[in-house]
Formats: sequence, structure tokens, C-alpha cells
Amino acid sequence: MTWTEITDDATLTALLGLPTDAARDKERAALTDVDRDWLAASPFCMVATADGQGRCDVSPKGDPAGRLVHVLDDTTVAIAERPGNRRADGYRNILANPQVGLNFLIPGRGDTLRINGRARLVSEAPFFDAMIVKDHRPLLAVVVDIETVFFHCAKAFLRSRLWQPETWDPEALVPRRAVLAQRLERPDDSLEVLDAHYGPSYEDRLYG
Repeated sequence: MTWTEITDDATLTALLGLPTDAARDKERAALTDVDRDWLAASPFCMVATADGQGRCDVSPKGDPAGRLVHVLDDTTVAIAERPGNRRADGYRNILANPQVGLNFLIPGRGDTLRINGRARLVSEAPFFDAMIVKDHRPLLAVVVDIETVFFHCAKAFLRSRLWQPETWDPEALVPRRAVLAQRLERPDDSLEVLDAHYGPSYEDRLYG
């Protein structure tokens, strides 16, 4: 079967149509009070970055609501580093290409808050004291100078039924994390070792 590839903006617009005036013009250059309220209520966001060659990465970030993002002013926000696998893919991308996209979620809500801007890595600043969680003061933060901010509609969440527990079956087709790790990442470790690693104690190591 022959593929029909779209290679120019005019063809794409002819296929999808034009956005409504409201959708086209909803981008703002600074946070409003309701944006600040949303950020304070969000415990989770996705951070999209790309390296100097345009190769992309999307990294999830999570913290208790009210601790995920620190608002410095109406055009600047910061997200704390938390202990992870130390690959630092997104951070390395920011060093090469500062443009980032952020999408902030509130559990149970279909709409999301999107922020696009330019990021920098900061290893020390007075506001780090306000980002302490469980006695963990971040080693660095991603500071984003906002270029655009806007709310995104709920259609993707409604289609996916993401927040409907009756649709959840997390291990229906995909085995538990320990099995995945043994098959793809740590073949020399036993399932007993991996189940212990990803068991209840895993949560105890989130901040240290």
C-alpha cells in the first residue's frame, strides 16, 4: 500500500482545516492567577526537550502538589531535580538547545496547562530552600523563561478514558516492572532481587 506523506503546511491545513479564533489566539505570554492556581495543584508534568540535532526526549516529573513547580514571577518557573537514574537526557538536551515544552496535569482533570519557553540549568539559588521535599534540597533546577502559556482541551483524556478506574488493568498485557527489567535491562539479576528492588522500599528511596 502506498503512503501519502504530508510535506508542507498548506497541505496539512487543507486536510485539518483552520483553528477557531479562540484556539488560535489563546496563547498568553505570562501567568495569570488561575495559571498559578493550576501549577500549585499539579503534582505531575511532562518536560519535552530536544538536542542540538533535533532528537527529542520527554521526561516525566512528579512531586507533591504545591512542590512540583516554583513560580518565581509571572514569566518564570522552576522545576526541581529529584534523584533518578542519572541519565540526565533532558538536562543534556537543554545544554544544547534551551527550548522546552511543559504539560502540567491535575489528576482527574482532562484539561492541561501547557508552557513553552527557554530553559536553563541552575545549581544554586535562594529559592531552592522553598523546593525542599522530605529534607531533600535539589542539586539543580530547570528554570524556564515563559514564552507561551495556554490551556489544552480534554479530548485526549476523554478518548483514552485515562482517569476512569474501571478501565484500568495495568498488567493485562505487560508484565510487572521486575520482569521487564530482567528481560531488557538486568538479565543477571533474579526476579526475587528485582521484585525486592521495585517493591515497597522503592518508594522509600524517592528523595535520597
